[in-house]
Amino acid sequence: MEVVESGYSLGARVEGLDLSRPLPPATFRAVEQLLGRHGVLSFPRQTLTPAQLKAYAQQFGTLEVNVANNYQEPGLPEVMILSNKLQDGKPIGLADAGQDWHTDMSYSNMIAFANILYGIEIPFRDGEPLGCTEFCNMHAAYDELPDSLKARLDGMTVLHDFNKFWERMRQEKGSTRPPLTEAQRRAKPPVSHPVFLTHPITGRKVLYANPGYSVRINELPPDESERTLEFLFRHQLQEKFRYRHRWSVGDVLMWDNMGTIHNAVADYAPHEHRLIKRCQVMADRYFGRAAP
Repeated sequence: MEVVESGYSLGARVEGLDLSRPLPPATFRAVEQLLGRHGVLSFPRQTLTPAQLKAYAQQFGTLEVNVANNYQEPGLPEVMILSNKLQDGKPIGLADAGQDWHTDMSYSNMIAFANILYGIEIPFRDGEPLGCTEFCNMHAAYDELPDSLKARLDGMTVLHDFNKFWERMRQEKGSTRPPLTEAQRRAKPPVSHPVFLTHPITGRKVLYANPGYSVRINELPPDESERTLEFLFRHQLQEKFRYRHRWSVGDVLMWDNMGTIHNAVADYAPHEHRLIKRCQVMADRYFGRAAP
């Protein structure tokens, strides 16, 4: 196993692993530590079936089945299809997944540990990949907050709402997302988590708030909560905290949802096809059945 750092504040490429086979215990521990340290890992030139993608992902924890219950691999609901391709005039996958800054499953009582995506078709234009995935480093974002704000927010919690991001995506031009049903809303009611989360791998504090799902700091008056969240969102999106992954066919991209936020760049046209399969790993290995 060879690790090549990105040169940015997060991100590394891991060479020499075949993810179609179970990781030996020592290798698993090494990958887990690398993920905590770098936030984002890419494993190039992989060849995986949907079942092998699921098997790799579930080594790290329980897999989530998306609340929307759409665009799932047949027989494998834990494997979600992300694509702008059509078949018989109908979409085969979720076309606008992850577009805008957020972290997945902050809206759940049990938050996400990792996302694991497998690139099957990647659009290119003039030799350059499209549909890159951007990340920001939440370890660094916490470290560089003013000390006075760290002290002010210490011990406070943020309310996260799944419907905030869903509705934002519905307003985008060309969106085919329907509104959430009442049953879907009941399945994912708003939940609260610490503003500053202690990362279970690094032991360091991370900023656990994001523009996609965070709606209110519970312990602050509404006006102060709104101003503070606006500041935190601007702060965490600074260029110095960012890394952009340029996709290649066969990449497996894995990132730590506690230590990063991310954004899927929508710079490709409907005829420029993208097909990615995804698993989301919950953080139950670190927090048991309880919320963090």
